Amino acid sequence: MERTPANDPVIEFRDVAYALPNGQPLLQGLNLEVQRGETLILLGRSGSGKTTTLKLVNRLLTPSGGEVRVNGVRTAESDVIRLRRSIGYVIQDVGLFPHFTVERNIGIVPRIEGWPAERIHRRIEELLRMVGLEPQLAARYPHQLSGGQRQRVGVARALAADPAILLMDEPFGALDALTRDQLQREFLSLQQRLKKTVVFVTHDLREALRLGSRIALMEAGKLVTVLPPEDFLRSSDPLAAAYVQAFGDGPGSAANRGAS
Repeated sequence: MERTPANDPVIEFRDVAYALPNGQPLLQGLNLEVQRGETLILLGRSGSGKTTTLKLVNRLLTPSGGEVRVNGVRTAESDVIRLRRSIGYVIQDVGLFPHFTVERNIGIVPRIEGWPAERIHRRIEELLRMVGLEPQLAARYPHQLSGGQRQRVGVARALAADPAILLMDEPFGALDALTRDQLQREFLSLQQRLKKTVVFVTHDLREALRLGSRIALMEAGKLVTVLPPEDFLRSSDPLAAAYVQAFGDGPGSAANRGAS
């Protein structure tokens, strides 16, 4: 894949549209850039187009109109296998292979890439430590792990071949509050060290404010606004203001009383 100067966007959406085969539009006129090393949050309600946008990056979906570029190259012109192997992908239900051990799940892409066995083994040990898992868990199967452990394995698998880009689709959404909080903290720590370019889908403003460099608010398949977290809290946009009012950000807010 071609390299771009450090100040160029890593991911670009240029007037992108996406419609279902029956013609129903899911995205319209999306123009958005993701900068190198940032965590861009796609925030919005169910059906707003967040996951559709994410899947256009690694060509799980193909635009109906416009173009998506990764490192300056149109995804429509990229080798789809190479493109997907170069991008880490983490989803809410993890998607681990149930008949594979943790070690085999994490090592899938490095093995496909032809890494030597010893290098793969070292990388798996490094990743297990990185995501806060004990090395002995490498021999276990997904059903032998807790939800939080499975999610950590999912993150480790996405990082296995050291991709520059991570796509994360509500990765902590199915976890209990304490585990979710812990994984958010660990994600922040990892991102400070690894400086990946991350596109992160959530419907939770608290998570968006905590993890994001910028927040891209979506509604009904359209981009409403893109702002840093501190500006989002002060935004005069009616929908952004409604999110802030509903979720809150202070000690006595609705969010901190458990509303969502």
